[in-house]
Formats: sequence, C-alpha cells, structure tokens
Amino acid sequence: MAGHDGPGGSYDLITMGRLGVDLYPLRAGVPLEEADTFGKFLGGSAANVAVAAARLGRRTALVSRTGDDPFGRYLHAQLRAFGVDDRWVTPVAAYPTPLTFCEIHPPDDFPLWFYRRPKAPDLEIRPEELDFAAVRATRVFWVTGTGLCEEPSRSATLAALQARAKAGTTVFDLDWRPVFWGGEGGASGAGGRTGPAAVAAARPHYAAALAHATVAVGNADECEVATGERDPHAAARALLAAGVELAVVKQGPEGVLAVHRDGTTAEVPAVRVEVLNGLGAGDAFGGALCHGLLAGWDLERTLTYANAAGALVASRLACSSAMPTHDEITTLLAGAAS
Repeated sequence: MAGHDGPGGSYDLITMGRLGVDLYPLRAGVPLEEADTFGKFLGGSAANVAVAAARLGRRTALVSRTGDDPFGRYLHAQLRAFGVDDRWVTPVAAYPTPLTFCEIHPPDDFPLWFYRRPKAPDLEIRPEELDFAAVRATRVFWVTGTGLCEEPSRSATLAALQARAKAGTTVFDLDWRPVFWGGEGGASGAGGRTGPAAVAAARPHYAAALAHATVAVGNADECEVATGERDPHAAARALLAAGVELAVVKQGPEGVLAVHRDGTTAEVPAVRVEVLNGLGAGDAFGGALCHGLLAGWDLERTLTYANAAGALVASRLACSSAMPTHDEITTLLAGAAS
C-alpha cells in the first residue's frame, strides 16, 4: 500500500478482503451443468461493500489482491468505474484471480462454487505492505472473517485492526464461509452450520478480531461461529461482551436486530420484495449500514435504510452492479410505507 492523500484526503470507508469475479447464469432456475450463458461481475464481500457505499456517495477504497491476469485487470477497471479507489489492490503473479459461480433458484436457494485454489490472491495481503496511516485515518474501516482463514492475510487483518486501535468506526463482518476453513458444505461453502473442527479453528481468530472492532455484523450462523450463541438477543449480548460497541444481527426474513453497549436497541422488519438472487444483499446492507453510521443516523433509521438496500439487491440478478442509489432506497421505503 502506498501513501494516502494526507490531510483532508482520508476516506469515508476502507474495506479489506475478498475480491474476485462472479459468473452468474443469465437464466434463473438453471443448474450450472445446463447453463450456457453467464454474466460477468465484480464480486467478493469486501469489494461489494466498498461499491455499495460508493454508490451512496461515499469515498471508498479497497485493500485486496488479484492475479496478474486478464480477470485481475477487469476487476481494476470495474472498481474504478464504480468509484472505488484501487490503489491498494495489487497483483500476485503466483495465483489466478478467483472465480465464483452461482446457481439461482429463487426465492432462497443460491449455491456458490468458489474457485480459489491453490490459493486466492486476496489471502496474500501482507502486514508489511499495509498503509497503517490510511487505516487509522479512514472514518470507517471494514474487515471480514474470510480474511482470517489463512496466512498472511490473517496476520495482516489483525495487524490492521491493532493499528486502528478502535479509532472511528471499525467493523468486523463475521462473513462465515466454512469451506475456506476446511469445513463441511462441499465446494459451495455457501450454506449454514458446519462441523466443530472448522468452528474450533476459526473461533480464536474471530475473538481476536472482535477485541479490536467497534461494530460486529453477522447472521445467526456467523454469530454462532463467533460466540457460540445463535439466538439473536443472546448473540448480540455475546458480541458486546467480546468487545464491540454495536452488535448487528441479521435475521433474514425476520429483519435485523442491533444492540448498542449504551443500552440502545433497535429491531426492524425486513423489506418485502420478490427475490431473484439473494447473493449480495448482505453486502448492500453493509454499505448502507456504513452510510447511516457515517451520517450519524439513529439505529432504527440506519437499519431500515440498510434493510431496504439489501432488499433491492435481492430483487436483482447481480451483486456489485446492482447496488442501489440513495434515491432508489428512499423510493422503495416510501412505497413500503404507503
């Protein structure tokens, strides 16, 4: 990572972690073995969150790595087109840019197939290459659980969090993908609960990240991995006990719960839409959550806005290119209220 822009040039949001190419069948309900046309999109949770916040007018940057290949060049072009600073996205000659295929079976079946072997370049982020001054200066810093699954990314993620020292808002997206930890779930790594060995491998690293974060965001599966608690309220209390100031527990169709250390609690329902592709909805939620936190909104308004952003992406095919604008979110919320 090279130097940042200096005084007055810090970012609203820097995200750190997964980046790759998503390939989606252009027809819903078609298994991969029968699909013959695909759309190509920028993907990866950290990248998508940065795109989502940029779409809402925030100044964002991504810390990640790609292969030194055509797909890597494509991702750089996409980041720039979306308004995300790519200065800290660097090539790794040894590994190809990862690909992710999905199947689309609305309303709730979206298996993922990750091609990230022998190793994904975004797991080659190294502590000595980080710009710690930029990490400290950004208003919101966002890291993910995937970044903890292998070295040197694990050490880089924890070093960035330690250097950040809870300055501003530091978000830990629990982002549980069991296949990245050698867990159950087959090639997809998309699904829910997993075996105890993968959880046991992950939990100490999750605890270390939580100790340096101010906000934790996750669904029931992810909270269970991080804390052992699956009930939303119990999970929120456990996340607060682990060191964060704000626990955000996503509950899918049941909405979202947020609990602050000061006792403030908000629980808002999901925004109902016709789901086309649920992948990426959580990343849209994350970018909009950052937007609300940066704006200083209260918890209920922030969660309602973030839920609407996630719902809009769930109603669309893609992830990154589907991230909504502020006007689209407010229009959806106005219609839901009428």
